[in-house]
Amino acid sequence: MADIPVVPAATPRARVRVPLHFADGYRADAELVTFHGLTDGQEHVAVVLGEPGPVPLVRLHSECLTGDVFGSARCDCGPQLREAVERIADRGGVLLYLRQEGRGIGLYNKLDAYALQDQGLDTYAANAALGLPEDARDYTAAAQMLTALGIGSLDLLSNNPDKAGQLRTLGLDVRDRVPTGVFSTPHNVRYLRAKALQTQHTLPLAELAERSAG
Repeated sequence: MADIPVVPAATPRARVRVPLHFADGYRADAELVTFHGLTDGQEHVAVVLGEPGPVPLVRLHSECLTGDVFGSARCDCGPQLREAVERIADRGGVLLYLRQEGRGIGLYNKLDAYALQDQGLDTYAANAALGLPEDARDYTAAAQMLTALGIGSLDLLSNNPDKAGQLRTLGLDVRDRVPTGVFSTPHNVRYLRAKALQTQHTLPLAELAERSAG
């Protein structure tokens, strides 16, 4: 068994209650937690929802300005965020909102990659053409945040096996990986297919192929 990396401890910095209200009318009460000592120096935030139990439901949600704020149909981030808040609130758990725009490459680079996708490249090939990693995200800070909140065992709400793998490597007990819904549009179906094919996301490939062909 590989040695678990030694990760410096983070500590909660502040906690504040924030009522959430989504455009479709859904509301939830949340506690937002900020942290001292995160290794990457970013201002990540934990959104605590419901009453977390011994094995809470957790989502690591990477920031997506275009999807989360502007409702871009080129990805599934906004619908995943909305779904995650309700599912976590119902069960009790934490959503970590991570400042990792564009799978860690930043907003400007992500928009440059979009331009290349318009020329026919998939999302991963576009990153590579820019000389960037397919996925630059590191979840060390997420592990720090969960540990600071007293969470050592969790169910992970994610289609991405890399998230579960990184958390386990960092010493967390990911008991189960719970798939999110499939939020396909005519604008993002190629993107979703690329995630299923390139990075083994838990998505129905046959169904996405049919939608892409249609």
